[in-house]
Amino acid sequence: MPDLSQIIKAYDVRGVVPDQLDEELVALLGAAFAEITDARPLVVGHDMRPSSPDLAASFARGAAARGADVTLIGLCSTDQLYFASGLLDRPGAMFTASHNPARYNGIKLCRAGAAPVGQDTGLGEIRALVERWLRDGLPPSAAAPGTVGARDVLADYAAHLRTLVDLTGIRPLRLVVDAGNGMGGHTVPSVLAGLPVDLDPLYFELDGTFPNHEANPLDPANLVDLQHRVRETGADLGLAFDGDADRCFVVDERGEPVSPSAITALVASRELAKHGGGTVIHNCITSRSVPEVVREAGGTPVRTRVGHSFIKEEMAEHGAIFGGEHSAHYYFRDFWNADTGMLAALHVLAALGEQDGPLSRLVAAYDRYAASGEINSLVDDQPGRAAAVEAAYAERDDVTLDHLDGLTVTAPDWWFNLRPSNTEPLLRLNVEARSAATCATVRDEVLAIVRA
Repeated sequence: MPDLSQIIKAYDVRGVVPDQLDEELVALLGAAFAEITDARPLVVGHDMRPSSPDLAASFARGAAARGADVTLIGLCSTDQLYFASGLLDRPGAMFTASHNPARYNGIKLCRAGAAPVGQDTGLGEIRALVERWLRDGLPPSAAAPGTVGARDVLADYAAHLRTLVDLTGIRPLRLVVDAGNGMGGHTVPSVLAGLPVDLDPLYFELDGTFPNHEANPLDPANLVDLQHRVRETGADLGLAFDGDADRCFVVDERGEPVSPSAITALVASRELAKHGGGTVIHNCITSRSVPEVVREAGGTPVRTRVGHSFIKEEMAEHGAIFGGEHSAHYYFRDFWNADTGMLAALHVLAALGEQDGPLSRLVAAYDRYAASGEINSLVDDQPGRAAAVEAAYAERDDVTLDHLDGLTVTAPDWWFNLRPSNTEPLLRLNVEARSAATCATVRDEVLAIVRA
């Protein structure tokens, strides 16, 4: 019997194909998803990985056998699947392992209207039901078998995004996009069709073996080709998408990466102007610039834990108009509170095209502090090393401590957050300060304790 604890994570399903995840197990997951969510109609999409089409079809068969009517939307980005879930008002399943190597695959699940499914919102129940079926056998379904049909929603998805950001009046822009052989190569041409954008495509060929570089723009090594192309061609900016194209990273006209926190602040200011104010969600390791800009723009910032399920919960609870994370996930009320890097990219294009200056000058107003980036330390005792750091700062009068997500220590001119990884023996450190020198000093102080 497979160990489902190794593949059913806090937010999704992820494993090696076929060693951990095969068509038989996926069919059971489809059946359990239909049972737990009572999903009589549901929608299923998949990315470009070699194993994705067959796994998606097996999931559909399993769900249909329990009475669900399944609509297959074929190749799509994760946010395109969320669009279909919102448009059709039905639960959804997206087959992707994002930026993981080709031997991996996985499933991101949502309820109707793109509402998240995580460990505490259905995924734990799905795992328990599949484990019971693996042990005792699959009982007959009380419902008549459902149907499996197909529908292409790419054009609808692209048209919907263009209704949310007006780009018709922007100046012509030269844009390089690195799709990393992922789903951005499928969605970007349709979304940008007819807009005043001269598109220079890099690695748009759909190839789940990732022959050019890993489709993970969070790693600076995977931005090198994009940066070179932007500098070489004199483009106005560059965009890089991850494998399932739900995250978008930006480089300016110099080829320099733009902080996702700066993009969060820029998009937040535009969404606040569009909606006449509102609440903006940000996680606890986005830049201090984000809540500052939100307040300056007449909005209300709300700080939350790292992770899309927490962001989406806060979005729903506060009726927020927008949310952003340091990892380049961007969430929109106008997109069923789901995350879409493509919509954030359209905001960047619109903001740049509505004025004459370069992107570097535009984002400077939203990038006010020096940051360390996320630094990982391999440790034998996560709680012990974190406690040692807390003890070192607990008696200081010039700082405050909180435990919203790991440990955050805040001083007038700097702050840091230290969080344990949920899946590896790592402590993750993020530092921000008013000056690069102070940032480096605090970083080194904390790392000296963590790595002692």
